[in-house]
Amino acid sequence: MDNSPDDPEDHRRPTTLGPAGLLKLRDTLDAVEARVREGAVKAVAITGKPFVFAVGADLKDVARISSPAAARAVAKHGHDQLRRLGEMDVPSFAFVNGPAMGGGLEVALQCTYRTASSVARGLALPEVALGLVPGWGGTHLLPALVGIEKAVQVVIANPASHKTLTAQQALELGVVDVVLDSPDFLEESLRWAARVLDGDVVVDRPEVSRDQRLWDGVLAATRGAVDAKLHGAAPAPYKALELLARARTDVGPQGRDAAFAAEDDALAELIMTDEFRSGVYSFDLVQRRAKKPAGAPDPKLARPVGKVGVVGAGLMASQLALVFARQLKVPVVLTDLDEARVAKGVAWVHGEIAKLREKGRLSDGAAQRLTANVTGTTDSAVAFGDADLVIEAVFEELSVKQQVFREVERVVREDCVLMTNTSSLSVTAMASVLEHPERLVGFHFFNPVAVMPLVEVVRTTGETPTDDVTLATAFAVGKGLRKSCVLVQDAPAFVVNRLLTRFMSEASVVVDEGTPVEVAEAALDSLGLPMSNFELLGLVGPAVALHVAESLHAAFPERFPVSANLRRIVEAGLPGVYEKGTRTTTEAARGVLVLGDSPSTEEQVRDRVLEALADEARRMLDEGVVSDPRDIDLCLQLGAGWPAHLGGILPLLDRSGVSERVTGQRFLPRGVASVPA
Repeated sequence: MDNSPDDPEDHRRPTTLGPAGLLKLRDTLDAVEARVREGAVKAVAITGKPFVFAVGADLKDVARISSPAAARAVAKHGHDQLRRLGEMDVPSFAFVNGPAMGGGLEVALQCTYRTASSVARGLALPEVALGLVPGWGGTHLLPALVGIEKAVQVVIANPASHKTLTAQQALELGVVDVVLDSPDFLEESLRWAARVLDGDVVVDRPEVSRDQRLWDGVLAATRGAVDAKLHGAAPAPYKALELLARARTDVGPQGRDAAFAAEDDALAELIMTDEFRSGVYSFDLVQRRAKKPAGAPDPKLARPVGKVGVVGAGLMASQLALVFARQLKVPVVLTDLDEARVAKGVAWVHGEIAKLREKGRLSDGAAQRLTANVTGTTDSAVAFGDADLVIEAVFEELSVKQQVFREVERVVREDCVLMTNTSSLSVTAMASVLEHPERLVGFHFFNPVAVMPLVEVVRTTGETPTDDVTLATAFAVGKGLRKSCVLVQDAPAFVVNRLLTRFMSEASVVVDEGTPVEVAEAALDSLGLPMSNFELLGLVGPAVALHVAESLHAAFPERFPVSANLRRIVEAGLPGVYEKGTRTTTEAARGVLVLGDSPSTEEQVRDRVLEALADEARRMLDEGVVSDPRDIDLCLQLGAGWPAHLGGILPLLDRSGVSERVTGQRFLPRGVASVPA
């Protein structure tokens, strides 16, 4: 099955099911079936090489397919081979010893029985997040095995939130039949299979309901959730819902044939979409580029970090303390202006640790150790004197941060790395007040800290920029925190906030000009963004949004107008314009919003916002904020949650012609993240 022959000794390299892998599987099954016909075989079992079961088709191979006919042929070839595992005259067993994703999990689903190692993780059908559907039996076999409610969770909901299953979760859903906790997983699986064949173990699977009202209700609710998030922007989830619906009535051999043919047709259609090509581009960014940050210094230069100091004890500072303590497993000390603030911050962290323990995500011992590692004091000399790293998370005011770093530098060791979590201020300006400016680096997290995977690592500029030792330490810490780091040069609001602010500014100013809020919001629904402009405003908070908008207006007044209505919302003390969890404008917001007499249409709003994004992205590249367009897309995906079907944003700007219309050139080569012309 292995389609990764470059290094056969690398047992950790995922097994893929490309053309070569499927041909190997075909040849193996030919030989096995011959022995079955001879009566020499009582059962067939399939497992993966050490550490991995299989991860499905090689996406790069699939993205090279240039016609619907070729796409259908590949889909049918996969079906023709995998289905043989479930159509022999003897039972088949899948021994899932590690990650089983996409076609890999479908290999297991085709089998009669499934065991899973207790340490196996990464069991998933992630295709819809990449612009495809589970196309080798998944949409037919899974609902027939576990029911429609659980099937939509695995096929639709989990990919949308990038979730995969552990072995235990797969057992609870009924995806696997047994979880075996043994260092000799293969031998234990063989013993279990023998007991099944002898009748000593009976696999009892609850009968799946095929009640039409139940299925219609589940599918309608799921479609509603997809509509609320994507507004029809990406075809894959909708196609997956159509295929899942068929599973209620496609029963027996003829039903299976019809279902597999429908999957072939769906793959032939989806493989030729720009959304799928963008999904492959996005996958490559997140799985490859994010793991080898461009421009990062030699990791050997990094200093060890055995203790972390946090300046501030507010919510952001407390979130930082928790993630540093939990992931790095080192002592963390918070400081603030008075004992009450320090106590509140430490109590919040300890409370979150207690919640993790109650949910079973931390053992009692681990929770006790973690709690003991997070302390606080108002004495910065005590807190930071022996710290290897100090990060500040105080009020977004340059003079305040400069004063903080003056005070910190007086009490830390000369080899202590200093970090700022600023979202928009100049890190170089902060470093300018230090005796050793080279040891300050921007380390910008996104909220919520525990969830968002991106950290923008900001290198200062000027005569004494951030040195390589400091940068290497920052990247090493980011890796230890399980974050993806992107190197950016010091510039107003860096990457994500600069683009989001340009986006929000344009989308808000059209309301100032006279466009109704609902028109401005609907105009951008076709992008399938995780949040509309005013939903995002409610999340970040109007005061924060105004502060960032004013910072960027000061830097680039001609491109970043500050919405008058945003000022009114902040002055009125409103949390946003919508009722919580809805797109219904509150009465209070209606009372403060003032619309002009020059409304725009939905098409005009969309064009205006996309043109603004293209203009700003090109300027950022010209300024060297990042060295490669791919890092802009990576930042938007990991820091703002912008979807894979857009590829971030640049693929959409290219294929829609906006890039060339606004900037005179494309961001990416033709054929990257789009169907070749």
